[in-house]
Amino acid sequence: MTSEERTLKKYLTYLHVERGLSENTRQAYERDLRQLMIYLKQRGTDISICEGNDLFLFLLKCKEDGKAPRTIARCNATLRGFFAFLLDEGLRDDNPSTYLVTPKLNQPLPKVLSEATMDKLLKSEEETLLTMRNLAMLEVLYSSGLRVSELISLRVSDVALDVGYVRCIGKGNKERIVPLGEPAIRDLERYLDGSRPRLCGKQKSDRLFLNVHGRPLTRQGVVHILNNWAKDHQLEQKVSPHMFRHSFATHLLDHGADLRSVQEMLGHADISTTQIYTHLTRKRLLDVFQKAHPRADLKSKE
Repeated sequence: MTSEERTLKKYLTYLHVERGLSENTRQAYERDLRQLMIYLKQRGTDISICEGNDLFLFLLKCKEDGKAPRTIARCNATLRGFFAFLLDEGLRDDNPSTYLVTPKLNQPLPKVLSEATMDKLLKSEEETLLTMRNLAMLEVLYSSGLRVSELISLRVSDVALDVGYVRCIGKGNKERIVPLGEPAIRDLERYLDGSRPRLCGKQKSDRLFLNVHGRPLTRQGVVHILNNWAKDHQLEQKVSPHMFRHSFATHLLDHGADLRSVQEMLGHADISTTQIYTHLTRKRLLDVFQKAHPRADLKSKE
């Protein structure tokens, strides 16, 4: 193993053990750093002696290669974190990433389903094993705002129907408790009593949501189920699990929930992440005002 590989392994261990970052995040950082190492080698240098200009040119190459602004911004953050680590560990005497400029991103507003659309999606005239599972799963997504990764990791013991909450492990291995609404509790009870035991069969799994083979649902499985469910309910727009999370937050704010409570339920470490939903609700209020108020747009009436 080369010294670069040892340094990279040490950094990834630090991200896992001390920072508590998820596997997906660590893999993204590792990809960024391996691409950097390849680039530096082509320039005749390496991570122990490279300079700020080398890092700037690397990010410039990422842009020229057509990488998305968000990917470049993450790569920038990766470099900053990595070289700060090298400095703290005494593996470098300086930090060449100090003067890297973080590109500003225009954060798009999240895509949200209307309350009427949610009501349409959360109904089914059928009562099969799979429809009972699907309704319970979608009610939990909408009632709790869980990420899809958190949803598929839920265990039966994480759900407390008697007091109406679900416990999940979010980013950074942080636990949070989120309330469940009455429809979610009702559909979960039906699923746990009537559908899950038959889906589980002879399999021994404590995961809450199972596929037709009695094994835990995957992220891809949830997306596939949701796509088919939306088609069956004659929805023309594309629907994703994260849209349920966005809808959860937006509808709470629309009905008067305070931002701190929504932040806690979503598991956001920084409230600035949650504030994107206030921009969305303001836009929706403006749209309603412009359509409904008699003096909102006098020019169009003249």
